Amino acid sequence: MAGSRMQLELSRVVQGRSRLGVLKGLDRTGQHSLEIPGCLLYTHFGTVPHLTQDTLHTLISLPSVTQITLSHIAEHQEVLEEFKDGFRKFAGLHDTVLYCSLHDPATHSPTGYTTNKTVSVWGSGGRIELTVAKFMALQKTVQPDWYQSMCDGETWQNSASRKRVRKSVDRTLAHLDECLLVHQKSKELEGVEVFGVVEGGDILEERVRSARETAKRPVAGFCLDGLQTSSMDQTLRTQLITAMIKELPEDKPRLLHGVGRPDEVLACVEAGVDLFESFFPFLATERGCALSFGFDISTDPERAGRAPPAVLELNEEKATAGESQQNGDLNRHDQTQMTPFEMNLKEKRYQDDFRPLVEGCGCYCCKNHQRAYLHHLLVTNELLAGVLLMIHNTAHYHGFFGALREALATDKLDVLKKRVLGGLQRERKE
Repeated sequence: MAGSRMQLELSRVVQGRSRLGVLKGLDRTGQHSLEIPGCLLYTHFGTVPHLTQDTLHTLISLPSVTQITLSHIAEHQEVLEEFKDGFRKFAGLHDTVLYCSLHDPATHSPTGYTTNKTVSVWGSGGRIELTVAKFMALQKTVQPDWYQSMCDGETWQNSASRKRVRKSVDRTLAHLDECLLVHQKSKELEGVEVFGVVEGGDILEERVRSARETAKRPVAGFCLDGLQTSSMDQTLRTQLITAMIKELPEDKPRLLHGVGRPDEVLACVEAGVDLFESFFPFLATERGCALSFGFDISTDPERAGRAPPAVLELNEEKATAGESQQNGDLNRHDQTQMTPFEMNLKEKRYQDDFRPLVEGCGCYCCKNHQRAYLHHLLVTNELLAGVLLMIHNTAHYHGFFGALREALATDKLDVLKKRVLGGLQRERKE
């Protein structure tokens, strides 16, 4: 395999781990780049849920990389093969880089269906079993700019034994070697980059072994898998990421699967992660919630004499609603449940609240509509509710990543953490 076209240029490393820079050479034209830390654009079959392409592109500062998943695409393989011109043209996508991953990060995949030779993805029609040959045939049909290699990622549950975790690492390395062999011989995949997958469950030694062995292969970057929000607390996740990164080269990007909460993103960036999936705004939208956490680092909120808006919202929400989903272990989170970073607009108290979702937000929803209107749309099951919420949540989340890069560049990471985590810290005290 020829040398990687993808180049990571670091402008700053903060406290030895948090990395600020630009990832260049993302596609075969070499015209696209992506700032890190950053996130990919989450889609269902190439489309951001609830949004048309025209609506999506009213948003500014969208990522240059669109994430698509085989769980959505695999059942349409025959149609794509007949079409012949690749998924980008099939889906009407323009001026974007395609990254193809295995599973939808917003959807739970049933476990217990992997073998030594196959993994399974779950589409709308049920389970689809993939061998390396079928997996690579799909990549040739999709024609992405980069893709995640096939892997056995079913060891994120706490019940996975050491033997099962070891087998997962062995299988994933074997799949990677087979994928690379096919890739090197494929004209259709010439110029396409491969990301190796690091597994190992919650066992430190296996994480280190997986990272060390994957780093020996000719891959363009690394996917850190099996660390998703529901699988472990952040302390353990940080420990495992720190150990893995010590085995990975400095000049290649690190993409973390399955983590999207703002507090966890901050902790993982501090541990050395570069890229994330942006499924969190979609999950909030599906709950009928608007992201409302603060991330403005232009002023210190305490010096300004007022608490961050997200903290005010959270305190009001707890006092009024007494949300039961916030009980239990605050260090391990069920990603289907509402988080302290959002407001539930279905609640009755919003029916006469005529403020925008977030004061000062420049998105179309906040400039043109009020919380009361969104409440009405949600309780009457209007489709427009999902559209407006997804516009706001997408803009808010990507704005957070912009603030994160600014904070790293200006030594204000502590200020950003205070803004973002303020509501969460208050909740833990109560």
